[in-house]
Amino acid sequence: MSNLLRTVIVDDEPLALGLLESYVKKTPFLKLAGKFDNSIEALHNIKELNPDLLFLDIQMPELNGLELSKFIPEDSSIIFVTAFQQFAYEGFKVNALDYLLKPISYTEFLKASEKALKMYTLRICSLKGSTLNENKIDDDKKDKNDSIFIKSDYKLIRIDFQNIVYIEGLKDYIKFFVEGESKSIISRMSMKQIEEELPKQDFIRVHRSFIVNKKYIKVIDRNRIVIGKEYIPVSDSYKEAFNDYINCRSADK
Repeated sequence: MSNLLRTVIVDDEPLALGLLESYVKKTPFLKLAGKFDNSIEALHNIKELNPDLLFLDIQMPELNGLELSKFIPEDSSIIFVTAFQQFAYEGFKVNALDYLLKPISYTEFLKASEKALKMYTLRICSLKGSTLNENKIDDDKKDKNDSIFIKSDYKLIRIDFQNIVYIEGLKDYIKFFVEGESKSIISRMSMKQIEEELPKQDFIRVHRSFIVNKKYIKVIDRNRIVIGKEYIPVSDSYKEAFNDYINCRSADK
């Protein structure tokens, strides 16, 4: 899930179009995917652009914003903009997320956009939850393994998945940090090998050298996971997936 909402603006008034464009560009979680000064051109391009959010002027020639909204993909949020308050009721009848009355202040624009971001996050988390449940069903059809035997110092050691706090990769070896164990357990295997064995719903890779048990993620400090006295970095390659996981569980949505 990207943190940016693909945004399209449609308004036949050049000044209003320019203002909305400037607002989109100064909002960190919005990305301008397209702008149109007439609804017919917008209609021909919207499906290809597949926007997450649209700002639609209501009063436009040929095809007004209310009519155009009927052709918008269901997953896209719509915020109507107009100079006439009487259109508000009609706007909400077509399930618009919000309604902004011209002239629009940036504060009003940002508030409506944050509402769209919240809806987008909830939808993505819901989809991920459905996928996770499907994967869980598939996993249940397999052997219900809750542990793994690893070779360490010529011995086979059984480790319960739930007790693994995190795993660190060291070239041809990996270190298991296990709850209740005073020392890490070292085994000759690759991060790829162990990642394939771990239950995906319980673990997340945050760095080329680190895999963390999700239940032990309690504190995050500037892109680092704090576990006891250890600071585990979250690298750029895994940051988006990690942020998605955190955002889906954030109380501030």
